[in-house]
Amino acid sequence: RVLTDMEKSEGRQTGKKVVAVVGGGLVGALNACYFAKRGFNVHVYESREDIRKAKIVKGRSINLALSHRGRQALKRVGMEDKIISKGIPMHARMIHSLSGKQSPIPYGKKGQYILSVDRANLNKELLTEAETYPNTKLNFDHKLQDWSADTGLMTFSRTDGSKDQIHADLIVGCDGAFSAIRKQFLRRSRFNYSQTYIPHGYMELTMPPINGEFAMKPNYLHIWPRNTFMMIALPNLDKTFTCTLFMPFEDFEKITTGDEVIQFFQNYFPDTIPLIGAEALKKDYFRLPAQAMVSVKCTPYHIGEKCVLMGDAAHAVVPFYGQGMNAGFEDCIVFDELMEQFNEDFSAVLPEYTKVRVPDDHAIADLAMYNYVEMRAHVNSKWFLFRKHVDNVLHFFLPKTIIPLYTMVTFTRIPYHQAVERWHWQNKVINRGLLLSAAGAALGGSYLLTKYSHQMSQLAVPAEKIWSRLVTFRIPGMITTQM
Repeated sequence: RVLTDMEKSEGRQTGKKVVAVVGGGLVGALNACYFAKRGFNVHVYESREDIRKAKIVKGRSINLALSHRGRQALKRVGMEDKIISKGIPMHARMIHSLSGKQSPIPYGKKGQYILSVDRANLNKELLTEAETYPNTKLNFDHKLQDWSADTGLMTFSRTDGSKDQIHADLIVGCDGAFSAIRKQFLRRSRFNYSQTYIPHGYMELTMPPINGEFAMKPNYLHIWPRNTFMMIALPNLDKTFTCTLFMPFEDFEKITTGDEVIQFFQNYFPDTIPLIGAEALKKDYFRLPAQAMVSVKCTPYHIGEKCVLMGDAAHAVVPFYGQGMNAGFEDCIVFDELMEQFNEDFSAVLPEYTKVRVPDDHAIADLAMYNYVEMRAHVNSKWFLFRKHVDNVLHFFLPKTIIPLYTMVTFTRIPYHQAVERWHWQNKVINRGLLLSAAGAALGGSYLLTKYSHQMSQLAVPAEKIWSRLVTFRIPGMITTQM
């Protein structure tokens, strides 16, 4: 439901406390809407310039896959329809084999899809929406220098050398994987923190339109799985595809000339060369070095009743489950639900948020790591495809008992850690069922062979005679071929 201007201005006039949101990215901008809607005085601080005015938008540009969790978060602030109208539905993975064969693997049931959305456009829309609340102020070019968890005093520096200070009742750290807010957490006792860089990097390439149309089928997430590395392509509204090559850094470093780029693509992605263009490929490949990907885990997410971490600041994940943004947006919903439950009492909400959210965010971080192996290797496996089919058939007949993992993660709000637990249980049950079925079939076959072995031997000679007659029998006009 789209909120009216009256509802926005009224919000909830309880307390009028000051909430400082550090970070004007996706999660920070959405959080500003959530807090403003509740009537808080919201100040958003972003170290970069306003991306709506910037000529070149700096930062990551991996296309985003918006799914159910993210959509629900946008829906609560009246933004879902606007964002969906600027996204492209992807109903399935399209697997590209080395030979050029294309095989779709649907994401879910008919009608279920994820959306390819542009990161920069989504960020601009959310900032503009946050600004429509009269109790929200956006502050760009404000880099956090220091803050106190005891007093809520925050100091920001600006590029002109000046400093700004503010007292906040609640500080919300949404400032990304290398969070300045989180640095204060690291100084405190009993704060657990880990970061892991995976040995793979990513590089983005652009596939232009052909004769004004998409170069490939647009309603798919295209994947070229090559076991130790892979490339994916997501559609954009301007009819281009953003292709992302994920590969070990050592493999990126082996390719040093334009001719080596073409040879590499000829060996592993030959069908993409005419679509991207050989010259464009040579240029794009060396435009920027391969970028690193980091996974961050920490706990707790809060300090007292004064500060809380959300989004990548709390749980940066690698991009292979398409859940980084969706998990960050779901943080906003979960926090808002707890605000409702505990009547906006920060001293109760913040510890409960840590308790509820940490297991889920750690679970999706692990799943994202697992899904990289699935995307680049398992999708080539006949067993993987067979199990997908079995899961989907069982889900059709037992929709409440057996739910595929991808469906739970992408098309429901089942907590991530519960989805993982349920997945392990389902795998045990299904694998045991398949094993028992195979064993039963083998035992049954053995029993029948043993019981009727004498009759089988008598059937052998007549069967040979029947076959010899069949091969000599020809229907008029029938052409026989030899294998």
